[in-house]
Amino acid sequence: MPEVKKYRPSRDPRVAPNEEPAAERACDFRPVDTGFTKENALVEANRCLDCKRPFCMEGCPVGIHIPQFIERIREEDWTGALATIKGDNLLPSVCGRVCPQENQCEGKCILGRKGEPVAIGQLERMLGDMADEVGQAPKCKPKNGKKVAVIGSGPSGIACAGELVREGFDVTVFEAFFTGGGVLTYGIPEFRLPKEIVKREIDSLEQLGVHFEYNSVAGRLFTAEQLFEEDGFDAMYLAVGAGLPRFLHIPGENLPGVYCANEYLTRTNLMHSYDFPVYDTPIKHGKHVVVFGGGNVAMDAARTALRLGAESVTLAYRRTEAEMPARLAEVHHAKEEGVKILELVNPLEFQEDEKGFVASVKLERMELGEEDASGRRRPIAVPDSAFEIPCDVAITAIGTRANPFATLCADVETNRWGLIEADEDGRTSNPRVWAGGDIVTGAATVILAMGAGKKAAHSITETLLAE
Repeated sequence: MPEVKKYRPSRDPRVAPNEEPAAERACDFRPVDTGFTKENALVEANRCLDCKRPFCMEGCPVGIHIPQFIERIREEDWTGALATIKGDNLLPSVCGRVCPQENQCEGKCILGRKGEPVAIGQLERMLGDMADEVGQAPKCKPKNGKKVAVIGSGPSGIACAGELVREGFDVTVFEAFFTGGGVLTYGIPEFRLPKEIVKREIDSLEQLGVHFEYNSVAGRLFTAEQLFEEDGFDAMYLAVGAGLPRFLHIPGENLPGVYCANEYLTRTNLMHSYDFPVYDTPIKHGKHVVVFGGGNVAMDAARTALRLGAESVTLAYRRTEAEMPARLAEVHHAKEEGVKILELVNPLEFQEDEKGFVASVKLERMELGEEDASGRRRPIAVPDSAFEIPCDVAITAIGTRANPFATLCADVETNRWGLIEADEDGRTSNPRVWAGGDIVTGAATVILAMGAGKKAAHSITETLLAE
């Protein structure tokens, strides 16, 4: 009988991402990273320790069997590797690109304690991108006669829809925009997440049997009761996000040239404003752009402004770079491309030019005091420290709040911030309505929203099939 060789992990260094040169990629919307090749993947997969207790899985909000799919890669069983991922996550191409792996699966990897963790995100992304070559459609159970409405086609909504259709439900996703994907489409720029990737994932759900109704604004065109009583739906999942922007509330914020990041990114990502007048969606291409905020959305806005031809882009943040909530990779890429970070400043007022457009912003210096509820040191204004910098475009990216359409659509309890009250399984005060994603948690990550959709789908399945 042939001897079975025991797997021994390699001691190779982590495979570096295949990134485009910063000076070149900052001039257009090409993807920053072209992804792993099969050869890269094999080298990286052989770094995995194949731990008896896979902490990496504990860090994954959707519970992907990470060691199993990495083992399939080592065996060059690409179909099996992708099937392993898709058993828990139908959107590997998306998650491999935008998930904060450093705080989740890779953050838990044992190798990361003394060195570089396995590049789990890159491996997941590569497999997702191979779907047309090696993928197999997930199997769906026979139809069970139950209908579920999903409101919103962002990451939480489509994760829930995918799980439900595999369980045999008739699923209809109602989307307010004219295309699917939610924040994946209108919020994340092409250079981080190509639109064709999102479309392919939406198409795969349609092939499984999910029906999409676009230009359908819940709370305006229909309510939950109408869907239940008139259209025969048995349950609803609310995944409308928390897409209303927060504002600075300072003088001059309504001047032409001052945008919220939601508008700026939606015009650019979804409505092709970068290609005006071919697409009739104008946007001001500023020479000197200032972005306010320190999260991933602020980084996206700043890097988009560069690609729209700005001569200078400054990211103004009231704490230091160390306190920024953005992914380290996004901060690194932004700085590499030329974004300047101005720390410890707070905007006071926008100034206008002779034509009534924004021309500059007055700022004040800040210093860090005691920690606040978030665990970060609270910024405190420095007296008599005001100064001014020029800007002909300003973008605010300081967070979002709940969309009121959710409560117009369904009779559910909300908290003082307008977010829907739901338990860990997504159950709301209305026994026929579940909710998850940003409309429950406030602004969070794509993968956390997907995890909420998956949990809600399991709860809906248990509830409806027990009736």
